[in-house]
Amino acid sequence: MTDYTKTLSKGQLAYEQQRAAKAGLSLEDWMKSKAKKAEEEAKQAAPKPPKKKGFFARLLDKAHEPLS
Repeated sequence: MTDYTKTLSKGQLAYEQQRAAKAGLSLEDWMKSKAKKAEEEAKQAAPKPPKKKGFFARLLDKAHEPLS
């Protein structure tokens, strides 16, 4: 057994074995491809832009600015 199969419970292991059988892969190949897909998705996920301040926060910022 490899590291990723040691961390799975019996139910999770059985589920992953069924998924691997449906895909026509061995359990190890299935888990490697699953980990590879997760890494690719993590790389592709772009960081979210900063959230715009709310109405009252912007209003308070304006109130703290000096009058011109």
